[in-house]
Amino acid sequence: MRSAIIKEGPERAPNRSLLKATGVTDSEMRKPFIAVVNSWNDIIPGHIHLNKLAEAVKAGIRNAGGVPFEFHTIGVCDGIAMGHEGMKYSLPSREVIEDTIELMVKAHQFDGIVLIPSCDKIVPGHLMAAGRLDIPAIVVTGGPMLPGYVDDKYTDLISVFEGVGAYSAGKLSEVDLKRLENLSCAGAGSCAGMFTANTMACITEALGLSLPGCATAHAVDAKKVRIAKESGERIVEMVRENLTPRKIVSFKSLENAIMVDMAVGGSTNTTLHLPALAHEFGLNLPLEKFDELSRTTPHLISLRPGGPNFMLHFDRAGGVQAVMQRLSSKLHLDQPTVNGKTIGENLNEFDIVNPKLNKEIIATLEKPIHAEGGIAVLKGNLAPDGSVVKQAAVDPKMRVYTGPAKVYDCEEDAMESILAGNVKPGDIVVIRYEGPKGGPGMREMLAATAAIGGMGLLESVALITDGRFSGGTRGPCIGHISPEASEGGPIALVKDGDMIEINIPERVLNLKVSEEELKQRKAAFVPPKKEVTGYLARYQRSVHSANTGGIVD
Repeated sequence: MRSAIIKEGPERAPNRSLLKATGVTDSEMRKPFIAVVNSWNDIIPGHIHLNKLAEAVKAGIRNAGGVPFEFHTIGVCDGIAMGHEGMKYSLPSREVIEDTIELMVKAHQFDGIVLIPSCDKIVPGHLMAAGRLDIPAIVVTGGPMLPGYVDDKYTDLISVFEGVGAYSAGKLSEVDLKRLENLSCAGAGSCAGMFTANTMACITEALGLSLPGCATAHAVDAKKVRIAKESGERIVEMVRENLTPRKIVSFKSLENAIMVDMAVGGSTNTTLHLPALAHEFGLNLPLEKFDELSRTTPHLISLRPGGPNFMLHFDRAGGVQAVMQRLSSKLHLDQPTVNGKTIGENLNEFDIVNPKLNKEIIATLEKPIHAEGGIAVLKGNLAPDGSVVKQAAVDPKMRVYTGPAKVYDCEEDAMESILAGNVKPGDIVVIRYEGPKGGPGMREMLAATAAIGGMGLLESVALITDGRFSGGTRGPCIGHISPEASEGGPIALVKDGDMIEINIPERVLNLKVSEEELKQRKAAFVPPKKEVTGYLARYQRSVHSANTGGIVD
């Protein structure tokens, strides 16, 4: 056991003395020491219940003969951080979370770890730490929130964001907006659609790093507590087997995860997190792999924000295992998982509890919702190194589109202009200097896209940015444009009125300006200076481009 270094031999009497100060007994000294890494806090709805899950995990560890030690990581709520300076800190928190887990686990020489994350950057931070540390690890994602219910319809956080746009356009009263505010977020759990948090939970299960059924088991469901307890029991066995993350995650399992991502219409943020995760596992995952697999993997389930259904419907229809069963002819079924079985063996044991709902909610390969997967990678003279769009959430009328640019140098300016009614049908909104370095922090543009949606402009206005989008964004919104504006990328050279060509089926994003004109603009280009201090200054110096996953040296 790795923990032997802190608890065995006469020379470790001082170490044991300190451990005994925490209540550890002599008999426990002979058992595996398991870190329970909890991202519980009081401000994120997706995390407010994780203390209960941690207790279940610890009970499972004790049941199996291990000794649990709990510590916490930080977490940023993207929804609360949205639309202001706070969002600059969301993506950078990913590496801080990873680093803190490494510091605690290495310093105290744990034998294994159970990771309990829930929301957007917290899940990838935990997964990246698992790859870096490569000691036995299992993940218990916190589970989705139940949808809200307003005017006889299910609602979620995006309903409220879009309500702001509808209110600004005079389409929604202040009373109705207040009702959305009060009733749309129903309690504990990650927001109720296939947004970034739930996408990452599905990817975790598809990678084989959490137990089958974990991703869609809801935060308030007793099933989640049982999975947490079973995960605690299983980690002790994994320590005895020395089953580590790098023995589970391979390039093939990354391909499995991407195919599931495409089938469920997941968040574009996966094109940041999976390459960064692969990097920590010693693997290289190019952005182009997402597009390659999107072209051959159909979109099978219509979930919010691109469709009418919620995570609740997905869970009742069988969740990730049901989607993987549909995709079984395409997946690498020989890949191992944390329960000691292969993907194929787990699928053979999978029982569809609700066959009728399964058929209604999850389409087949023969009759998919869309022939291609949820994400497309666009390139062209406006994005030479790539950009991403959630094509599953784009109206067919907007998949091929050309319009004049309306340019803003930050999200706040764009938001003010949108709400003032200055963005008209036919416009293509350009928000720049919001990339990993330029922001810094690569903010999400959900407030802007939701305002456009709430004002009824999603079928006539597109938005492009070197920032990124929430998993809750819908419509023709293209992000991650690389190179970013602050590094002199072509998006920095766009002027009001320039025509921009978007062609999602052909994977094209072009600025319809002559090469000679672009050369002249490039020669005169001077990036604006931003005063950046503290952690963001360190982040800005070390972060790489979005097309690499925004990895940090």
